Amino acid sequence: MTVSQPGQRVAVLADAQNLYHTARSLYSRNIDYDALLQEAVDDRELTRAIAYVIRADSPEEETFFEALVDIGFETRIKDIKTFQDGSKKADWDVGMSLDAVSLANHVDTVVLCTGDGDFARVCRYLRHEGCRVEAMGFEESSSEDLKAAVDGFIDMSDDSDRFLL
Repeated sequence: MTVSQPGQRVAVLADAQNLYHTARSLYSRNIDYDALLQEAVDDRELTRAIAYVIRADSPEEETFFEALVDIGFETRIKDIKTFQDGSKKADWDVGMSLDAVSLANHVDTVVLCTGDGDFARVCRYLRHEGCRVEAMGFEESSSEDLKAAVDGFIDMSDDSDRFLL
């Protein structure tokens, strides 16, 4: 669980693709980003909130991006890449990791909203540098490596009605 103290400076980095696909596959629902941000901040001082999203040219995505901004997130938007063989790729792992490292000297806690185990190494690095690291994700699809690498893990499945629309 979190060890929240008033005045603690927090950066919240949300891996929107990971959260979206997990919520859709487990619950056939969407993420409530307002509830996510409130839980991540937990009465501490929000320094930055960044949502990493993919533009896939679906009609409702601009409304979604605008809603994230209204909630308090900065959006980092990347276009989906389609390769010659028809496969598609888009992820923000490197960008999120670089932002986490860049922000670590300006905050007390970094909250990664993802279950992606690729972030375990950056979590260990941030902790080694003296930054508290928390993760929020769904237990069923969150990497054991990630959970072992953070100071606290919030299982969004414990209160799925709060975190899902």
